[in-house]
Amino acid sequence: MESKNIVFIPNVDLEDGRNNPYRYSILSWKKWAEQYNDVEVIEWTDPIMDPSIFKITLQRYWVHEILKHNEIEYNQVLLVDADTIIHPNCPNFFNETNNQMGITLSNGCYEWVTRSINQWGDTLFPNDPKIKSWKYFNGGFQITNKKHIPFYKKVQEYYTSNIDEINLLGSQIRAGTDQTIINYLVQQNNIDVIYMSESYNLQDLFKKNLLHTPGRSWWEDELIFLQAGWVYHFNSIPRGVDRSQSYWMERTYNELYK
Repeated sequence: MESKNIVFIPNVDLEDGRNNPYRYSILSWKKWAEQYNDVEVIEWTDPIMDPSIFKITLQRYWVHEILKHNEIEYNQVLLVDADTIIHPNCPNFFNETNNQMGITLSNGCYEWVTRSINQWGDTLFPNDPKIKSWKYFNGGFQITNKKHIPFYKKVQEYYTSNIDEINLLGSQIRAGTDQTIINYLVQQNNIDVIYMSESYNLQDLFKKNLLHTPGRSWWEDELIFLQAGWVYHFNSIPRGVDRSQSYWMERTYNELYK
């Protein structure tokens, strides 16, 4: 069986309605992948542990075991969040990793990043140097391959051994869970990473003032952010705003693919 590069998208229905717009993400990635013979999209819907204890963002680090269990051959795997839409003209980023772990900087709210680095670092990694904010990566776009399996085993062991403390601290810190921890573990284990173009993970569009708000935005083009990147990450859109995550994901998908 020919090995492919896998786009692995967790989309577990937790019966809270949160994943309703994620279908547009899955569709966009599948349509994008159709132009490449060596890319396959896998929508992962079946958690392997209780999501009330192990959040889905933690469980994705079992991706190599999940693919092996399902007898799926692969070269590289992109772990990507389901609140993303990819542009049909996006280049094949799998060709840019040099067999390293591909990541993108977290370039949204630096106050959040700094607070998360400090608070998780002080509690779980007190003997480690603080991560530099300009090296801190976003967990919603990570490319891995089989040489990273031993590292992922360490990640799994860390989460499993510390899950109670992680959940308690997560409720207190309220500045991420897996993202800052995986940053510290990558640093701790000296993993060879390649920082990829931020165009592959354009995050925090609301905070970047890229989401048009009727009566407030000075520009008229609702989809101006399409000029700023290839993969649009609709994270951290505040509740109660005029246009929700669901609106923007559907609107963007329809503009690009219909």
